[in-house]
Amino acid sequence: MGLTEWAYSLSESLLSEPLPRRWAHSLGVAHRARSLSSILGKEAELLEAAAVLHDIGYSPFLATTGFHPLDGARFLRDQEVADDRVVRLVAHHSCALLEAEERGLRHALETEFALERPELVDALIVSDMTTTPDGEHTTLAARLDEIVQRYGPDTIVGRFIQRAAPEIHAANERVEQRMAAAGGAQPM
Repeated sequence: MGLTEWAYSLSESLLSEPLPRRWAHSLGVAHRARSLSSILGKEAELLEAAAVLHDIGYSPFLATTGFHPLDGARFLRDQEVADDRVVRLVAHHSCALLEAEERGLRHALETEFALERPELVDALIVSDMTTTPDGEHTTLAARLDEIVQRYGPDTIVGRFIQRAAPEIHAANERVEQRMAAAGGAQPM
């Protein structure tokens, strides 16, 4: 079984029944990741696997800390079959260090999981932040607004996403530049 096939199967087993909307989102993020393959070359499969797995920490079977990047990455690490780079991408997806700080978990995330290559981190941010909770493509601005509205501006997630917005926009800009240089479509 290949990396992406394994990742889809695992993510489906953890999310599709207990959290069908989260599963739809994960499929949409993986689809967006695939659309960025022209700037990733051999790492495109790695990104797609991380994209479909990025939210497995929400699974009621895995949630222990309540911080899904850390819970998902710990589970993957403990499987001992997951690619270490996929584990790191799941751990640090979408500016997770900033949310970990809000939750008092930054030290745990930083010490347990090294950062991955910036180009992959950027591509995963863009894939996640341009996909709705239902798995549809959206604009970056609409997605950021949706997150703040859904959670509330004064919640942990609301504060984190507002704090992370400049870095999310910067990641999007870097991906747009890479896509333009590769002659591909712009992500948004």
